[in-house]
Amino acid sequence: MAQPPLLCDVIDIKESISTSDFVLSLTFCRNPGGTTTGRNEDMGFTVTLADDEEVEQRLYEDAGWKYTPPPPPAPPGYHRFSLVHDEFAGAGFEDGRYAGLRSHPPEGCQPEDWGCFALTCERPKKTLLDAVTSTVAKIRREHGLVMNSMGIEKPQEWLGNDKNGYAAQIVGHLLLLAAHRASLLGYRRKDLIRLLDATGVE
Repeated sequence: MAQPPLLCDVIDIKESISTSDFVLSLTFCRNPGGTTTGRNEDMGFTVTLADDEEVEQRLYEDAGWKYTPPPPPAPPGYHRFSLVHDEFAGAGFEDGRYAGLRSHPPEGCQPEDWGCFALTCERPKKTLLDAVTSTVAKIRREHGLVMNSMGIEKPQEWLGNDKNGYAAQIVGHLLLLAAHRASLLGYRRKDLIRLLDATGVE
């Protein structure tokens, strides 16, 4: 039976395919009063609590998924993010062109095999975008590689309004992806700047 729509701002949707190829969908949304509502769209189980992590845990348990608590927050002044490089066709994590970056990543970054080369980082700067910018510049300067995304799977799902949170990661991801794809099409820096100027962003 179809469930009535949730009358709140959706902040996340998680999907998984069960062993019987049945897709489970969990929806989370923020209510005006500050509580969070979570619902298993397929089973109809709904829970509303003040603690969004408890909501997620309850839904995971109801769906039979393993729940892994989120890591503790980064220390003050530090930002957590991921950077991905998948420009080389058919190249994976072990590709020789990543040897230098694998053995000498920026301080606070850990190489990861995501089916391509990735780094998970925790680095200090005033804002998340500052931390991403300095890390991308350091990698380009020292290893000649331009990281071309932040590994965000569904950037169209705008979550939160924290300048240093997930929404900021989406912004960084889209900027890196746009710069990479524009260069593949022959566009240059001046073309991208002209487009940004046309939006009136200050």
